[in-house]
Amino acid sequence: MQVSSNIFGRLLIVLLLAGGSSLTLPEILWATPQPRQLAQVTPGSVTGQLDETSQTLEDGAYFAVHSYEGTAGEIVTLELVSEDFDTFIFLVSPTGELLRRDDNSGDGTNAQFTIELPETGTYQIGVISNIPGEIGQYTLSLRLASAAEQAQQRAIHLNQQAFERYQQGRYEEAESFLQQSLEILRGQLGERHPDVATNLNNLAGLYQVQGRYGEAETLFQQALEIYQEQLGKHHPDVATNLSNLAGLYQVQGRYGEAETLFQQALEIQREQLEEHDPNFATSLNNLANLHRLQGRYGEAETLFQQALEIYQEQLGKHHPDVATSLNNLAALYQVQGRYGEAEPLFQQALEIRREHLGEHHPILATSLNNLAVLYTDQGYYREAEPLFQQALEIQREQLGEHHPDVATSLNNLALLYHEQGRFGEAEPLFQQALEIRREHLGEHYPDVATSLNNLAGLYDAQGRHGEAIPYLKAGLEIEEWNLELNLVTLTETQRQAYAATIAHTTDRAVSLSLQANDAAPDAQPLALTTLLRRKGRVLDTGTNSLQVLRQNLTPADQVTLDEFTTVRQQLATLTFNPPADLPPEQYRSQLAQLEAQAADLEKTLAQRSAVFRAETEPVEIAAVQAQIPANGVLIEFTRYRPFNAANPTNFWGNDRYAVYLLFPDGRIEAIDLGDAAEIDAAVQSFTRLLQDRSTDLKRTGAAPRIRPGVVEQVTGDIKTLVFDPIAPYLQDTKHLLISPDGQLNLLPFEALQPETGGDYLVQQYQISYLNSGRDLLKFNLTEPSRNPAVIVANPDYDTATDALSRSLGEGQEERATGVAGRRSTELSQLQVGPLPGTAAEARAIEPLLPNATFLTEGQATENVLKTVQSPRILHIATHGFFLADVEPPIAGGSSGLGAITSDNSLASAAPVGRPIENPLLRSGLALAGFNTRTSGNEDGVFTALEAANLNLFGTQLVVLSACDTGLGDIASGEGVYGLRRAFSIAGAETQLMSLWQVSDFGTQSLMARYYENLTDGMGRSEALREVQLEMIAEGGQYSHPYYWAAFILAGNWQPLD
Repeated sequence: MQVSSNIFGRLLIVLLLAGGSSLTLPEILWATPQPRQLAQVTPGSVTGQLDETSQTLEDGAYFAVHSYEGTAGEIVTLELVSEDFDTFIFLVSPTGELLRRDDNSGDGTNAQFTIELPETGTYQIGVISNIPGEIGQYTLSLRLASAAEQAQQRAIHLNQQAFERYQQGRYEEAESFLQQSLEILRGQLGERHPDVATNLNNLAGLYQVQGRYGEAETLFQQALEIYQEQLGKHHPDVATNLSNLAGLYQVQGRYGEAETLFQQALEIQREQLEEHDPNFATSLNNLANLHRLQGRYGEAETLFQQALEIYQEQLGKHHPDVATSLNNLAALYQVQGRYGEAEPLFQQALEIRREHLGEHHPILATSLNNLAVLYTDQGYYREAEPLFQQALEIQREQLGEHHPDVATSLNNLALLYHEQGRFGEAEPLFQQALEIRREHLGEHYPDVATSLNNLAGLYDAQGRHGEAIPYLKAGLEIEEWNLELNLVTLTETQRQAYAATIAHTTDRAVSLSLQANDAAPDAQPLALTTLLRRKGRVLDTGTNSLQVLRQNLTPADQVTLDEFTTVRQQLATLTFNPPADLPPEQYRSQLAQLEAQAADLEKTLAQRSAVFRAETEPVEIAAVQAQIPANGVLIEFTRYRPFNAANPTNFWGNDRYAVYLLFPDGRIEAIDLGDAAEIDAAVQSFTRLLQDRSTDLKRTGAAPRIRPGVVEQVTGDIKTLVFDPIAPYLQDTKHLLISPDGQLNLLPFEALQPETGGDYLVQQYQISYLNSGRDLLKFNLTEPSRNPAVIVANPDYDTATDALSRSLGEGQEERATGVAGRRSTELSQLQVGPLPGTAAEARAIEPLLPNATFLTEGQATENVLKTVQSPRILHIATHGFFLADVEPPIAGGSSGLGAITSDNSLASAAPVGRPIENPLLRSGLALAGFNTRTSGNEDGVFTALEAANLNLFGTQLVVLSACDTGLGDIASGEGVYGLRRAFSIAGAETQLMSLWQVSDFGTQSLMARYYENLTDGMGRSEALREVQLEMIAEGGQYSHPYYWAAFILAGNWQPLD
């Protein structure tokens, strides 16, 4: 579905129709008798007249033709003036090519243009009455162009060269030509001329396709201001510019802003073009596509239908644009599973294209492929197979045996055979598709990974696990390369969408390792490596983590990092949006050049920054294993969807949990734990017992009254499901490094009892939590603390937010924008009560933290917290909040295999559904002014997203002594999307926080004793465990796990420096 995707080409229409591009004459002109030649034009002017005796076009417009003997390289200006009719002029080359045409570029309705003649010979100049039936006298003038006009023509030529370089993917050269053109136009026309605005639009479009969104937005906005100032706010060019800016916002996931601009463009076009103009229908399609991406299918359907009606009314029911519109609507029905409604539309589109394009056109093959995929989705294999075969035959005939589109059809036909169990027929087709893709697209292109994964699935379905693993591994390596590339260069929404498109291969790696067992010894290391690389990955790079890193580099290294980021953006653009007309050899050469450039810059930065090296090096099991203590074990949980390649009717099963154990000697154990729903229910039963939510955040925190034995019963269920399968492997193990997933993130494993009535796990093991096993790689990258401890306690939640806004210091207001003003839409009703006990808590730990900065009551503001720079310890005693988890989108169809429809790209492959809200907006801390917030940056709401953008490199410990701070959205593979993850991303080595609210007064003793243990030199995890053991040993109400199990420690367990 093409929706304003070719922004650059679309914008060039204003200038580049004047730029000598090769265009054919309108069909209606050639349908007339041979034009009669009138007076020859020489520099000067001639007069003429259109009347009833003049030649006519098919629409009734009168025209006349003059000739001119031109010389190659000559720059001339043509002007057609008439007081009697609306003029239209065109110029045809000696070889019959239409070079230029113009309607109203002169004064009023007069036509004018300047052009450099491409060759020596006789040119035809056509004079037409733009409104059929109009007649009258005219004056046609031709003169050699002035210096200013020649300069403008030079600018037009530069634009044309830029467009050609853009089509070839030579973006640096295209930018140079556009910059030269812009300089010429500004010099000749001034800063505020509409042609300058058009050039700015072209340059913005170039920046957009390179992922340079900030620069593109600035130029689009400058162009919009010029258009509105010079042409008025309701000019069609303003509407075009608004649509282009909206398209930029759309690719960034800024759907709300995009929608507003698309609506404004529609209003202008409704006023200027009327509601039945095909261009208006195009704008309807733009807005419909936005709604499709947002999952607003009902609204998208209405707009797609309106566009279709306009096309059918204005262009006829058999026009090619009608076929495209039918295809758009059918695709919308298909993603909703409305196959019965989609099929007749795909059929109509196919018939129109067959009528207009014949039986052998590649676009017809696309329609055949679309319909075949629809049939495959429904299991109609008999109907799908001949359509796939027809599409393949057309593409081979028209495009050659080795075209990428041929690979797509081979892939889809092979998938059909796979689903039918015709493995022998599928394998050679998959292999051919892989060979073509490698030849044309290079080793890193996503479609190559798709082919490799499909072959792995084919071998897996036949029980050939040993053969499947090398293909799956190669596919996963390509996905890792692209994941590293994309998570840095894509927008927030795109990062999550892209990660969702490859989540199924993680599940397939896990499934294969559990199915293969000893038959394929490489399966377990492959699955564990994939988990270590991907788990929580989006969050790690889903913030401005590189920008935080940038603050800790030297100025020279900052320049290198910026250059590295730019090259990566260019590499991502070339990888996922390759120029259509670029020869394969040239494409691979450009990829290789950018890859080499990026590798050199990465090597330089890695040599100078250990943190950068840890952020960018691929995770390997051996490196993680080396960080596991001698008496420890890494316990890596995963919530996964089991994949069975041998079951074509239902490849995917219900979610399950599995766990991978990695020991210091490198031994790996993989264990399937069972149905995820059963385990989740058991964990939820336990947490509900210990979380009293009856009074929301204003509850007192008193220990719940739980009947004797209930906790033991519930924890016994969890133990049976989650711990018993692991226990036999833990002989001689004393330190559990637990990386949970899914609902297990909410479980304090310390409170489990291996034996009924026996000790808790905390009494048998030291337990440390990790967001992912790869976190171990960061523990040796200690940064020096820059500042003493900071303690935030007892905020005044009722302080007026306008007073807080005035607390913004010089230079801080700009920093507070961006992520600062973003809030989840579900926060509006949340209110919190005071926590006076936290003031006492702060006083209790004050003697243990000399030189600490204290922020309480009205000083405990969001803004002040944002300015904190790398304190040794950050202790925050306040309310935390989290909003209910949102089900993540699932990419692709039910099969999980790589079927490809038309217009397949990164954008179209992304999952569609409801808009994706960053989960880091759904948890946070309540600070001063929280209850009186209205809107804006300084409102007392400190989200996890804002926490992730703090600079805490060098901070050894963050303590969140509050309610619910360890909670957050649950998303498989991403851990807890909460403050626990956010402070880790910000650079903090260790986080101590609560899973549920405990009385603020009751917390005082625990915190004071914890800091005493740290002062005595205990490890960060050991210090907490000692307090918990003391509370159990002392008996009484504080021996209940409600009190001591509420706090968990994630991150580095070692003593403070």
